[in-house]
Amino acid sequence: MSRNLSTDLAAELRARIVDGAIQPGGKLPSENTLIGEFGVSRTVVRAALTRLQAEGLVETERGRGSFALTPPPTGNTERHGTRPVTSVEDRLRLLEFRVGVESEAAALAARNHTERNLKAIKSALEEFTVTAGHPAHAMKSDYQFHRAIAAATGNPFYSDCLASLGQTMITMPRTRLMTGDERYPTDHVEQVIHEHTSIHAAIADRDESAAAAAMRTHLTNSRRRLMSATRRHQD
Repeated sequence: MSRNLSTDLAAELRARIVDGAIQPGGKLPSENTLIGEFGVSRTVVRAALTRLQAEGLVETERGRGSFALTPPPTGNTERHGTRPVTSVEDRLRLLEFRVGVESEAAALAARNHTERNLKAIKSALEEFTVTAGHPAHAMKSDYQFHRAIAAATGNPFYSDCLASLGQTMITMPRTRLMTGDERYPTDHVEQVIHEHTSIHAAIADRDESAAAAAMRTHLTNSRRRLMSATRRHQD
């Protein structure tokens, strides 16, 4: 009985995170609040949170509480002027913006990267490949891949731009976060790995044109995949 209650509570909290009711970095309701809202025991609440932690959707900090996806970095967490991304339309517009910014960033990374930069990009790519079947963890490593490329430009404004957007800039279709790979086409995941690999290879070869083209292809395909996943969910 307790197992079913914790599963149901985890499903409810997962839906709130995926639907954006709890934003990335946002704090989940306290244990006492969840106990009162759902009429369950503390054991059930903790079991549900543990489940979400295992999925990578929630991180818990002692004394601070539980947070959706990745808590904001310590220190100055204000993000002045950053428009919230709360709808599919917002995500599509954000991808359009990213095509311009990150295609140029990839070209600059190909021109200016150091060996340390290249190792960081490769490390993020490897982590993404390993975690590809674990959506929330993959989302984090995907973000680190793009952050590493921005850092490799040698221009801090690119890094600042991606940092201000935060992990929410990564487009993870709702169906994948909600169900893992159960109903999400595995060929999409494999295609993203291939696209990331192509970007890394072009940067490593110091081929500016190829790096920009590979990034543009990746983000354009991401936009197409998001539109396709949205249509399937609506159907």
